[in-house]
Amino acid sequence: MPTQEEAVRIPLRSAPLALSAVAALVVVACSGGAAVARGGASDILPPVPKAAEAAGYGGAVASVSEYATAAGLKVLKEGGNAVDAAVATAAALGVTEPFSAGVGGGGYFVYYNARTHTVSTIDGRETAPAADDQSLFLENGKPLSFADAVTSGLSVGVPGSLATWQTALDRWGTQSLGQLFKPAESLAKHGFTVDQTFHDQVAQNQTRFAAFPATAALYLPGGQPPAVGSVQTNPDLARTYQQIGRQGIRALYGGSVGADIAKTVQHPQTAAGTTLTVRPGKLATTDLAGYRTKVQQPTRVNYRGLDVYSIAPSSSGGTTVGEALNILSHFDLKHASQTQYLHDYLEASRIAFADRNRWVGDPAFETVPTDRLTSQRFADSRACLISPTTSLTSPLAPGDPYHPSSSCSTDAVAAPTGYEGINTTNLTVADRWGNVVEYTLTIEQTGGSAMTVPGRGFILNNELTDFDFTPLVAGVPDPNLPAAGKRPRSSISPTIVLDHGRFDFATGSPGGATIITTVLQILLGHIDRGLTLEQAIAAPRASQRNAAHSDVEQAFLDQPYAAQLQALGESYNAPAEIGAATGIQATRGGGYIAAAEPVRRGGGSAAVVSPRR
Repeated sequence: MPTQEEAVRIPLRSAPLALSAVAALVVVACSGGAAVARGGASDILPPVPKAAEAAGYGGAVASVSEYATAAGLKVLKEGGNAVDAAVATAAALGVTEPFSAGVGGGGYFVYYNARTHTVSTIDGRETAPAADDQSLFLENGKPLSFADAVTSGLSVGVPGSLATWQTALDRWGTQSLGQLFKPAESLAKHGFTVDQTFHDQVAQNQTRFAAFPATAALYLPGGQPPAVGSVQTNPDLARTYQQIGRQGIRALYGGSVGADIAKTVQHPQTAAGTTLTVRPGKLATTDLAGYRTKVQQPTRVNYRGLDVYSIAPSSSGGTTVGEALNILSHFDLKHASQTQYLHDYLEASRIAFADRNRWVGDPAFETVPTDRLTSQRFADSRACLISPTTSLTSPLAPGDPYHPSSSCSTDAVAAPTGYEGINTTNLTVADRWGNVVEYTLTIEQTGGSAMTVPGRGFILNNELTDFDFTPLVAGVPDPNLPAAGKRPRSSISPTIVLDHGRFDFATGSPGGATIITTVLQILLGHIDRGLTLEQAIAAPRASQRNAAHSDVEQAFLDQPYAAQLQALGESYNAPAEIGAATGIQATRGGGYIAAAEPVRRGGGSAAVVSPRR
């Protein structure tokens, strides 16, 4: 693998940023935060119009943000490949989706190389500092509440996003990190228009954000969430991107940016009068200097003749989606009624989560039977649990992938699913050469730890709360307990599907543990139920994660099958929005269809380089 200095770089053609014909705004604040939008011209990177679907040629980008999609599309139009465009899109999401992703977080990157017809992955998950141990979230021998743990230095893992971007560029990119930061720098410096989702996410975190002066100054102008239609700027982040572009990622992994991160974690700056108790963490500059991404083989299962690739542990996404698909290969979902199809899907999810909770953790610390969990033999031993007329009861006990039982019985003790934050963001990119990136990046829950690094403009993650604070069941081995240098288990599931070695489609989503079920439901909707990728993304969602009740959306409850599933024994939690997916589908003749959410999170942004060949 080439070093950062040895990597070949092809300069991005120099071109001035176009004036925004869409926003036509003037920013009336230069110190950061929100400003009132007024008529006139501006240097804001012009967003592409929001669209849930776009078809065409030359490459495609799909994300939740019209500004981030525009950043990736700009790189594609100027000769960059899918990896270049993915990095530019991700950096822009750090500006427009700062409560979901950014320099202070991590994620998982899946790449399809059209020349070699191979899929590769990067594990850029955050790690626990060297001074942490199994007592990380214990105080006086008892576990902290999630609320106390999340808004603290204790929750902050060593960020992996920058290292992920550089690793991807070193291996497969053509442009430098500094060049690819330019669209994001422009967004941070000149601003973007605040929408309802951005406003609401700040409002949901107002008490937490107000506790930290640097966060409040950026996202609570006048003490209130930024108004919809105002312009949000972040000059500190623009300068941070500029510094990293000049100095390389060593600015964070051993330089002044990293020193500021460590200081923020160890000595959180809180506002006078805050009612929150903010515990310091132990993340040190040596932790940052020692961070490494992992380039590893993807998981792979064959489903209905298609090869489905995803991320291997430390994420549980690939193993859990893969096991569920293997289980469902026993059922004719194409011709089943909608009720029967959804019943089988929910039951397969329940079973796969039972096994995930018992067996999946960071493989550097735990023995994780990845190949066995994704084997058809193990799925066969679990599929017999599913009855066509009755729902299983959760929590369901796990199976033993080392000794699959033909009797479909187990003496194991059930391990319930722990809580995971429901935010994160996802992007999908394809280029003119057929290369594809599916990338899910995160700072964990909405707003992460709520701590903005002073003078740097980005929020730090709370990923370490993805660890189980104590064993979920006393006496039962738990592979997801904290340890120094360990990666907490994730549910991120970026997925690329090949048809005889050729790219077919890709998809991914945010949503904490619901990511797994969202991706699974999209795969089934597209492959088995004949939905277009956009229709599969838009379909009402339900999520069963080996819990007493399934999470559902209101649109799901509004359908007749919701009551029919209840008659089979299914029960539901109060409705809530689930996920915010993106995807890209290959078409005949070398084209693409990009797909995004039509409604969730305010609707996503799918775009292509050209609607015509």
